Amino acid sequence: MAKDHAAATQPTAATLNSQRLRKEAGEWLKARRQAACLSQMDLATGLGLKYYTFVSQVENGFGRVPSESMERWAQLVGVEPAVFARTLLAFYDPALHRALFEEAAHDGR
Repeated sequence: MAKDHAAATQPTAATLNSQRLRKEAGEWLKARRQAACLSQMDLATGLGLKYYTFVSQVENGFGRVPSESMERWAQLVGVEPAVFARTLLAFYDPALHRALFEEAAHDGR
């Protein structure tokens, strides 16, 4: 029984991949923020957040940029909103990104 419990608590390959991709997304976001010469506090303030810790969590892979605030994040870090959203979608949901963008490119759309 203990072996079953240990197996149930071990992260799956999909979970580990998802965590890795969120961390990579956070690194990309941090690079964009730094390129815009913004501190985490500056970005948080621009987003209307009281604390910068949410920005830190996202940059460290422990959270995601909410869909409803992607456009504002993009504006603040100087990335065209569609590019920003498409890039994050590639990290957050690679299968959906492939379905929306890679297959459409092959279809000539």
